Amino acid sequence: MVEVRIRVNGAVTTLDLQPQVSLLDALREHLGLTGTKKGCDQGACGACTVLADGERINSCLALAVQYTDREITTIEGLAAGESTRALREAFVEHDGFQCGYCTSGQLCSAVGMLAEHAAGAPSVVTEHLAGHAELSEAEIRERMSGNLCRCGAYNGIVTAIRQVATAEAAR
Repeated sequence: MVEVRIRVNGAVTTLDLQPQVSLLDALREHLGLTGTKKGCDQGACGACTVLADGERINSCLALAVQYTDREITTIEGLAAGESTRALREAFVEHDGFQCGYCTSGQLCSAVGMLAEHAAGAPSVVTEHLAGHAELSEAEIRERMSGNLCRCGAYNGIVTAIRQVATAEAAR
């Protein structure tokens, strides 16, 4: 067993874990935070996306011991925050989810993606550009491509993210 001191949604917890326990399993099984979903358990679907120090990661591919003393934000942490209210409302307004299974990963990924874009991080769509590029439909689709939706709610997800990004850019 290894002692892991982890900060999740602002609260510090110490867990005794086997070194091979994934961050996803630590969140779900040891902390009871079941909003983060286990989809493929291979890093291919994005259902397990959380934020580590503000950057999105697939928690099924991360070992919990790697995230000692780092800030992990799950969907429960986003749900408690006022800053993501507009994004959650836009997902509802534009049918950005249907069955809801992927929604927690989609929302965490969208928050991380919007921060990456605001910081000027390039993507495949905009790698040739310096500075900030418009958050176009193609840009959103590229940046969100690591999150799958079996129901096919992609159009609603893209519309919701674009609406929030446009409103933020207007401020």
